[in-house]
Amino acid sequence: MPNSETLLPYIKKERGNNQPLIIIDSREANTASKIVKALTELGADISIQPLEKGDYIISKDCAFERKTVQDFVYTLTHRHLFEQLFLLKEAYPKSFIIIEGYLPIIYRFSRIKPTSIWGAMFALAKQGISLIPTANYKETADLLYVSARQEQIVERRPVTVHPIKKVETIPDAQIYFISSLPNIGREKAISILKSYENPLNALINVERWSRDVHGLGPKITEKVKKVLYTPFKPEEENSAKKGREED
Repeated sequence: MPNSETLLPYIKKERGNNQPLIIIDSREANTASKIVKALTELGADISIQPLEKGDYIISKDCAFERKTVQDFVYTLTHRHLFEQLFLLKEAYPKSFIIIEGYLPIIYRFSRIKPTSIWGAMFALAKQGISLIPTANYKETADLLYVSARQEQIVERRPVTVHPIKKVETIPDAQIYFISSLPNIGREKAISILKSYENPLNALINVERWSRDVHGLGPKITEKVKKVLYTPFKPEEENSAKKGREED
């Protein structure tokens, strides 16, 4: 492992303020109360709220969709499953599907061939959507907890709920545009637009964000300014894409 790293920082549990925050979709929380309870017992901070996509958000980059083996097989017959997962991938670069349960049970299904299931899994993996099997709710909770600690405590990535790209109306497009800026997200984007009326005024007055908009400090404003003021260099974008593909 590079830089002589170990897994100890990822699995060591610490009490107090050094605990991760996991955002859980309200519908998922209703159907997976055992996972919520297990995460709480592990020490994670839990926030339950309606999410546009994804069941668990653990950082600005990472989101999880959870399905039982039976649910996963069933949804393969619905085209919108792939569309929803690709939308999730657009919002969270590192998206995962947790497949919970006894995976070999797929050989007992009669409606869909196991080869079709493996083919669907391969297709998702090729698009950068990783599939992680867990045996039961306890393993799912352990996976989420360890992953959240790695993202937030070890690698210091903030937890951010990103809006799924929707541009059916002008307000939707405006929110999506502003929320795509670093560390902004949907709620802050709405506050910014309410303060400045439209995206153009918001960008013109970016220097005033930390004074005019509640919840926006100088650090966030500086990150946004860096994106807005830095000259575009295509070679740097290509290098970044190559780095993401290697990851």
